[in-house]
This record gives sequence, C-alpha cells and structure tokens, in this order.
Amino acid sequence: MKIRRGLNGGHYKPLNDRDVEKIHQTSLKIFSEVGVQVNFPEALELFKKAGAIINESTKIAKFNPELVMELIKPAPSVVHLCGREDSGELDCEIGGNKVYMGTGGTALNVQDPGEKSARRSKLEDIKNMARLVDALDNVHFYMLNVYPNDLPVERVDVNRFGAALNNTRKHVMGGVYTLEGVRNVIKMAEIIAGSPEKLRQRPFISMVTCNISPFMLDESYGQLAIEVARQGIPVVVPVEPLCGATAPITLAGNLVVQNVDTLIGVMLTQLVNPGTPVLYGCISSITDLRDMKYLSGAIEMGLMNAASAQMANFYNLPLYSTAGMSDAKINDSQSGYESALTGLMVALAGGNFIHDAAGFLEFCMTASYDKLVIDNEIIGMIMRAVEGITVDEETLAFDVLKKAGPGGHFVSNRHTRKFMRTEQYQPRLSDRNNRETWKEEGAKSLRVRASEKAREILERPETPVLSSDMRNIIRKKIPGLQAGIM
Repeated sequence: MKIRRGLNGGHYKPLNDRDVEKIHQTSLKIFSEVGVQVNFPEALELFKKAGAIINESTKIAKFNPELVMELIKPAPSVVHLCGREDSGELDCEIGGNKVYMGTGGTALNVQDPGEKSARRSKLEDIKNMARLVDALDNVHFYMLNVYPNDLPVERVDVNRFGAALNNTRKHVMGGVYTLEGVRNVIKMAEIIAGSPEKLRQRPFISMVTCNISPFMLDESYGQLAIEVARQGIPVVVPVEPLCGATAPITLAGNLVVQNVDTLIGVMLTQLVNPGTPVLYGCISSITDLRDMKYLSGAIEMGLMNAASAQMANFYNLPLYSTAGMSDAKINDSQSGYESALTGLMVALAGGNFIHDAAGFLEFCMTASYDKLVIDNEIIGMIMRAVEGITVDEETLAFDVLKKAGPGGHFVSNRHTRKFMRTEQYQPRLSDRNNRETWKEEGAKSLRVRASEKAREILERPETPVLSSDMRNIIRKKIPGLQAGIM
C-alpha cells in the first residue's frame, strides 16, 4: 500500500491575495494601536529592549509595523520534526504547503474499543494510543492526545512523553505544564538521542505552549515558551480564539485575533533564541451561542484553519493547524462527515502539521480508540485528494489506448498492473464487498470493524521502542517516572 505523507497542498484558498493583505494590515494596526498585554516581567523586558513601547502600569506592549516584521524574520521557514528512524522515513518536513496529519491533545476522557460511553483517561491510555498510532500508516505523528488524570501535575510531563517515546517511532509533540517537566523531558530525549547535539540535529520531540486570546501573554505559558525556545527545541505557540466569545463573531475578525496572538508568540521565541524552530499555531473555532461551548466539528473551523495556511505562508512560517474532529459523542455519521470535511479543507489548503485529525469526539473532550482507526482511513483518502492527478505521457496512456482500440479492455494490461496499487487509494477499513459477501462476513458496521482493528493492534505483544538498557538509564536519571512506563 502506498503511504502518502508530506504531499503539497495549497490548491484550496478561502482568501484571495487582497484578503490576506487586509488581515495582515489590520493585525499591524492591532500591534501598534491596541497592543498586547504581557503579564510576565522577563518577556516584557525582552520586548522593551527590542524597541516595543511599554506601558508599565498596564503591562501593554505596542509594536510599530517594522518592528513586528523584524522580530518575525529570524524564524525558520521550515521546521524538521523527526521520527526515530535514521532513514528519515517517519520525518515531517513542516513548511511551505507540505501536509502531515495526526493526533492532537489534550482530551480528559477516553472511549474504549466498542464502547459508546467515556471514562477518565489514564497514563496507560497514552501508552496504548502511542502503540495504535505506531501501527496506523496514515497517522503521521503522535501528538499526546490525552491527559493522565491518575497523576499529579508535576509528574505529567515526563510520564506522558516517556510513555509515548517508548511506544512509537513517530514524532512526539505535546503540551507541557511545568518548567521542571520541560527540563526533564528534554533531558530524557537527550539521553535517547545520544547527546544534546544529536537531539537538536534530529529533534524527535516538540512542545506546545499556548497564548491567551485576545492579545495576552500570561506568566505560566510565557515561562514555558521561553524555556523551550532557550533550549532550542521545536515549539508551537498556538491560540484558540473563538468566534463570539474571545474573538469577533465574524471569521475575518477571528483571523485577525488569531494572527496577532500567534505572531506575538513567534516574536517572543525569536527574541529568546533567534532561529528557534517555531510553528505559527492555529486552533481557531466558533462557539455554540446557545450555551457558549467550544465547537470542534464546525465547518467554520475548517475555513479559518484553511485561511491560516495562507496567513502562515504570507509570513513564510510553518503552520500548526487544526482539523478532523467531531462534536458527536459516538462514531456515527456526524463524526464521519465533520472529520472528513474539515480535514479535507485544511489539507487541500496546505496546512502543514494538522493536529487533532485522528481520534477526537465530543468537542475534543474524548479520545476514541475506534475513531483513531476510522480517521486513519479518512486521512488516507484525504491525502489521496491532496496528491491530485498526475498528468504525463505515461498516465495519459495514449499508446495503451491506441493498442486496445475501440471496444478494448485494460484489465490484464501491463499498464494496469503497474499503476493499480499507486493510482488508487486502497482502503483497509471501508467495505467494498457485494452484499452477499458482506453478510457472509457478519454484516459488520464500520464501527464494529474499527473496534476489531483497534483491539487486534492492542492485543499484539508489546514491543518497546527503547532498549532495556536505555530504559534503565532513563529510570535512574529522570525523576518522577511511573513504574511500568519505562
């Protein structure tokens, strides 16, 4: 089966060039006339030294347009998020219009295979989700997708990353919660890599530190962003403006908030450590105005994240975007069409690192084992759409057509044999049997087939990615690891 990853999107553009320029210019007016409240002395001092106008009483920093562009400039246009294979087979080259799709975080609940109800997520789920991701070809990376409710917060970072790094060879990204946790995770990764230098050369971990919309940098996440940037580890500075709540009700107004809020994070990382690998981050969505809850499956989320691909391209920054979730509570038709529609939109727009695209239900509150398997199929189809149609002498097949002539067929043709496994997406979960065969095989629904696949993967013998010697070293050197994780 052909694995499609890192293909070029950018075919779908919800904004025209004039729209992009208007959002950019409005964002610059926000920077210069409204400013950003920086509730973290170290960050405020960095902006002051760089030339921002600081109101000491309100802690608001204002930036002229030239300064904004100057501070963004050192950020690299491409960020390499590596897997654990030295061949680079599992690497993600984030930038331009290249598309990768995977899980996201951080859900508080889990839906077990075959279940409709949800329970609180545990550390064991991170391990099992990592094993599932490792086995699913179309899921390109593992973003830590659940929170271990069975651990105190000071032990969350090392255990989440540790459980993932020991159970998948794919790139691991995760949100972080404490400064000590950040430092210990990086130290653990350096041990696995073989040295601090080798980790920076091929970073197989990356971290997420969120800003607050609209126009605020808080102390907690500001400290975390500065620490990750100082250490030279790839970092994402995403924001989540919600139409009608923390952003204007209009999608264009949301995009302005989104743009300002993530650019201030980019600027901060570059002041701390010029050249820090940083991703422009978008988690924009809308609210349900009946009760002000966050919606994850809305088509407007797809529109805004697709538009953010254009904004990131405008600034020549790699993009961390969001798509593929559902507000449904179970794996039904709603979960399928919501995930497929937003995932397809953002991928065709050239979203680089599309997280949350595998496994999320119920407003991103629940990670479903079955949906992870279903979304692996959806992502495979989406990536086939991103690949598009190759038109050249061989695919036009004139000689083949000429030889077959009127009324001819192509079933046994060498040309058919050559392209049959690459030209068409070959589903592994979808049912394409006739009704009789489907009945003979149990007349199973997609949900049932997905549950069976999830269980089959999880029932395989566990094969840790890390050697026993490496696990012993990590247990000795890294505090706070839960028994059984390493």
